[in-house]
Amino acid sequence: MPAPLPVPIEFRLPDGWLPAHPDGLDTSEVAFAGVHPHPDDGYAASITIAGQHLTPDQNLTELADTAVQQLRDLADPVEIVSRTETGTPQAPVLIQRIHLTATTGTTRRELALSQVYLNLHDVTDPRRHAMIRLTLTATAAQHDAVLPDFQQFLRTVRPDTGTEA
Repeated sequence: MPAPLPVPIEFRLPDGWLPAHPDGLDTSEVAFAGVHPHPDDGYAASITIAGQHLTPDQNLTELADTAVQQLRDLADPVEIVSRTETGTPQAPVLIQRIHLTATTGTTRRELALSQVYLNLHDVTDPRRHAMIRLTLTATAAQHDAVLPDFQQFLRTVRPDTGTEA
């Protein structure tokens, strides 16, 4: 069963990408997953969405560090290739790229992840904040080819206020 997001968002998968069946998700933290229709050497690139409520003392850097540590528990090596903090003080954003080697099924693979962490206000209660993590995971060989799709996807992500735009 997919995990619910702490705040509603709307988004659109890039053309050709397919929603993944919830039973196929690797983690209970994921609220939504989409897969690329053309796997690279048997591995399908994916876009996942996860989130959680933030306490006042939590920040995106700490959450990103925690995610990297969780990856280190599953893969070796794990390297943060880049990390950028952007956005505004009211709506910070953290972007990171991670390279890792992990076993999927019985195959050892070089993977690349691009993650975007958003700090969003709860539209029903602006005093509450939530983190939304958007992740592209692909083989290292396919990552740069599907990155434009992920960037296109990111441009469609916004809070769902329940009203038509």
